[in-house]
Amino acid sequence: MNRGIDTHTRYMFKALAEAEFAAQKGEVPVGAIIVSSNGDLIARAHNESIFRNDPTAHAEILVLREASRKLGNYRLLNTIVYVTIEPCIMCIGALIHARVSHLVYGAKDPKGGAVESLYCIPKDLRLNHIIKTSSGVLEKECRESIQSFFRQRRRDERARFEGEMAESGRRRLIRNQLSQEIGTGGSNPSLSAIILPPSF
Repeated sequence: MNRGIDTHTRYMFKALAEAEFAAQKGEVPVGAIIVSSNGDLIARAHNESIFRNDPTAHAEILVLREASRKLGNYRLLNTIVYVTIEPCIMCIGALIHARVSHLVYGAKDPKGGAVESLYCIPKDLRLNHIIKTSSGVLEKECRESIQSFFRQRRRDERARFEGEMAESGRRRLIRNQLSQEIGTGGSNPSLSAIILPPSF
């Protein structure tokens, strides 16, 4: 039992490394790997939707494509996919179509997860393939990876907004001072030296 847990943990660290590559590119940090039943690493991938201008370029989709290319088969029987975040509807559908045997993921996605959060697609017995699922492997690390990414994004957006507001205020102040100078017919040496860009 412990051996299995250790194996899942080891592979999930590899998926987390892929998630870090995604974050470095400014992509939502989700990473995935796929391994064979005997433990051979077949393919690895991370989110690249922005880089590829492709809304389907999620980590799971890309790792399935690469594995299928390497194996020369669109059916990925007896394989295990490790992904840091609970797959969405699109990705769990692709995993089922590929006939992946086992899905292992780290943290739940309460806003888009289709394995157990919003939907429970793998448990639908009407499907012609039932994929085994396991969750919670390195859950804390996987959750922190994506949460820290969005925290930093919010900080960056706030800093950019504050910078734009400060610049807007500076320009407004200069325009007001120039208007007052023109209205009074006076001359302000410090303002006369300012060359305003077209945006003024």
